[in-house]
Amino acid sequence: MADTAAVTAPVTDAPIAAARPESRDDRALHRRVFVGIAVALALAPLVLYPVFLMKVLCFGLFALAFNLLLGYGGLLSFGHAAYFGMASYVAANAAKHWGLTPELAILAGTLVAGLLGLAFGALAIRRQGIYFSMITLALAQMAFFFSLQAPFTGGEDGIQAVPRGHLFGVVSLADDRVLYAVVAAIFFLGMLAIYRIIHSPFGQVLKAIRDNEPRAVSLGYRVNRYKLAVFVLSASLAGLAGATKAIVFQLASLTDVHWTMSGEVVLMTLVGGMGTVFGPIIGALVIVTMETYLAPFGAWVTVIQGLVFVLCVLLFREGIVGVLARRLGRPL
Repeated sequence: MADTAAVTAPVTDAPIAAARPESRDDRALHRRVFVGIAVALALAPLVLYPVFLMKVLCFGLFALAFNLLLGYGGLLSFGHAAYFGMASYVAANAAKHWGLTPELAILAGTLVAGLLGLAFGALAIRRQGIYFSMITLALAQMAFFFSLQAPFTGGEDGIQAVPRGHLFGVVSLADDRVLYAVVAAIFFLGMLAIYRIIHSPFGQVLKAIRDNEPRAVSLGYRVNRYKLAVFVLSASLAGLAGATKAIVFQLASLTDVHWTMSGEVVLMTLVGGMGTVFGPIIGALVIVTMETYLAPFGAWVTVIQGLVFVLCVLLFREGIVGVLARRLGRPL
């Protein structure tokens, strides 16, 4: 009896998205949410600036990728900017200097991010808790200094004037609205992929490891393999977001690989709702909107972000979507 209580206790404290099995009604709700997101993506360019929307989608995918690692894998990384930023550099370099089409440049950046995640993850998962987090931060700082010194990154100037090119060598992406359609498709497919991962048998094992790792080990699961797999998946999807952003803004810079970028994605995930499917999207929307529309305040934007984060922690301890899910009694 005591053993059963020990196993089930962590689940009770987990976000509602992971606290109860998904029913047919829950899946129907999620389908409606996906349809709503698709409609919103189609209508948004009619009322908002496409470049702003593309920035939200890139960071939304970045936050979703990070949430896959933290919310469902239980692994707090302080160095996810390494994969986001390095993919950005590779995609920019591939498009500008190698002459690759945008889809191949984005694919190259994603692949490099996945390989970097494999190398860094293999080292980081050897430790747990704060030690794991600090290792990821140290490795990300190595990536930052490499980006600062490597010839192909352009140093402090970055890689500028990256050509958007022609999709599949046919469709010009010079028009913001055409490019928006491509970015929206990448975001939506990435979101669907993450949703499928979360609700697959692999995702269920991840949740078991997150909630009670010793129990998962006792059941015969090779925990480190699952941790490494989710680390690589998260890094690859973060790289997909970074590579796409480089094509959108025609720029790859040190900002993308700086430690503050890792902090921003943590903030997005927590504000939206860690361990929820759709929370990181809302978190990214909130943070990017503040950065864009509060830009005239200069350095005070950081202070305002801090105040918003404190308020969210006090008023929405499970994040905006987490609280909504709790009140609806449905996982979101």
